Amino acid sequence: MGDVLLALSIPVLVFGGGIYAACDCWWRRRHPAPPSPYTHRAARLSEQEMLLLAEEIVDAAHAALGPLYDAPGHAGSPLGSLSPRPSRAPRGDATPDRVPSPPAAARRR
Repeated sequence: MGDVLLALSIPVLVFGGGIYAACDCWWRRRHPAPPSPYTHRAARLSEQEMLLLAEEIVDAAHAALGPLYDAPGHAGSPLGSLSPRPSRAPRGDATPDRVPSPPAAARRR
């Protein structure tokens, strides 16, 4: 009797493994896993989320601190008399653009 049970246990184990594999395949098709955090798509999605969060932070900071950067002399400027002094007009020999100025003449002592 012991030999018969041993001989029949092998087909039962193979059949049970097949049933398990079929059920596992069915379960994975019905319940897919969430996307892996290491895929390119997941990286793009997280980058977009970070950019949206950064944009919200910048917008909130601009709304809160925007009046600090108003032009000097603005009536609603919170700095009042602490505004920077007005800029002076450029001299006549100043370079009008961003091109480097010619070197100055050397002085003798």
